[in-house]
Amino acid sequence: MLHTTKAVIVEGRYDKARLSGIIDALIITTDGFGIFNSKEKQTFIKKLALEKGLIILTDSDAAGFKIRNFLKNIVPENRIVHAYIPDIYGKEKRKETPSKEGKLGVEGIDNSVIEQALLRTGLFSEVGDNKPSRSITSADLFEKGLSGGENSAERRRKFLLSLGLPARLTGKNLLQLLNSCMTYDDFQKKAEELFSD
Repeated sequence: MLHTTKAVIVEGRYDKARLSGIIDALIITTDGFGIFNSKEKQTFIKKLALEKGLIILTDSDAAGFKIRNFLKNIVPENRIVHAYIPDIYGKEKRKETPSKEGKLGVEGIDNSVIEQALLRTGLFSEVGDNKPSRSITSADLFEKGLSGGENSAERRRKFLLSLGLPARLTGKNLLQLLNSCMTYDDFQKKAEELFSD
């Protein structure tokens, strides 16, 4: 079981139940879009962010990203770490039909996939792990055609899917995530494998 002193933010109670067997942490739900109207919950989450820091783990669909972006706007950026589950299509066992986008949410994803998403944040590294000597930069993303170019959205989508990440990530979010889970050399190697023309 993973352990963190940070609070983990998920969308609903089924997500919370799934996560409770994977991580030893304070797990808070947004009650889906209920967070938009609940000043009390917003205040609580802001307080947790300042005191403990947050890990945000929402579904990889449009609704999950809308909630994630809302939280990014009410909490200081340096108090949030993002964990992303990949786009996996299917239907949760408790539901009769798939979600609107047909993607599994946190509650429907295997524990090992959630654990990998949390490990990719870089928060659970072993003590003494070597940090990369060179960070991946916006210029590196541009150079590899993953941002700012004519086909960058499609290239970024291909790159994200190859890493088991949701295709919806922006260049800025991708940059933060890559620097937490990948060295510059690994990034270069992966980009060359995918885009050697």
